[in-house]
Amino acid sequence: MKFRLDGKIALIVGAGSGIGKATAEAMTAQGATVAGADIKGAEYTLDIRDPQAIAATVDAVVAKHGTIDILVVTPAINVRKKLLQYTDEELDRVVDLNLKANFRIARAVADVMTRNPNGGSIVLTSSIRSVTVEQGQGIYAATKASLVQLARAFAVELAPLNIRVNAIAPGIVETPLTLQIKSNEAWYSAYANRNAMKRWAQPEEMAWPIVFLSSPAASYVTGTVLFVDGGWTGIDGRFDPPL
Repeated sequence: MKFRLDGKIALIVGAGSGIGKATAEAMTAQGATVAGADIKGAEYTLDIRDPQAIAATVDAVVAKHGTIDILVVTPAINVRKKLLQYTDEELDRVVDLNLKANFRIARAVADVMTRNPNGGSIVLTSSIRSVTVEQGQGIYAATKASLVQLARAFAVELAPLNIRVNAIAPGIVETPLTLQIKSNEAWYSAYANRNAMKRWAQPEEMAWPIVFLSSPAASYVTGTVLFVDGGWTGIDGRFDPPL
């Protein structure tokens, strides 16, 4: 029963596809009432880069359900270019969504949770790129590392109000964000062979760890990052030495 979410109101941002959609389905299966938000394909149309849209959506969810107990934020963007080729516009585009927008929606929902006697749980979506990086992913990696520290900062400040804040760090997951890689057979295969499990993850394999972080089973877990990466960050190098 510790993993159940009965009676909880969950706002899933990014619920239209990928990890967000899988998380909405998993939380519904665990008894939560899910309010799905996305730029398209969800109950609430929301662009989290727009502060006014955030306020309107949060108000609408609270008006309908009374409160928000769980927030999960998944949207991100990655402009794959070497740093010396990055434009200011591209920098702003990645930082605005991956960091600023995540902060704004977390701040807005955390404010709602401060008035909830039962507190709440917030899960931000970081990445293995918070600790590892490759050519063309420098700015994306910087934002994902920033999200870990943002989650920790929120966790420290909100702990007295029984609001837990954590981050999940997916490895390689088949989502709309990774379609560019999946369409390149050599690139797709190289990523699969880079992790210990030798395969890509499916969105639902991220969803259930998020359910854990959001549930009473994780009542003493806050300010941490949970890597769900098939062993990617546990491997040292790409060569298996003879033993």
